Amino acid sequence: MYVVCKEHLELAIDMFVDEYEDAPDVVDLKDTEFSDWDPPAKCAECEKNAEYLVV
Repeated sequence: MYVVCKEHLELAIDMFVDEYEDAPDVVDLKDTEFSDWDPPAKCAECEKNAEYLVV
C-alpha cells in the first residue's frame, strides 16, 4: 500500500506491480473517507500532500 501525491502516482503503481505482480486499485483520497483509518497527510516519496492510495 502506498500513499502518494500525483507526481509519484506512476512510481507507486510500478512499485506495487513489481512487488505483487498484479494491478493495483488507485483510490482518490479526496473522494474517499475511511471509518477506521486516517491516511498519512504527506506523500511517501516527498513532502507534498498525499492525494492517492495505491493498494
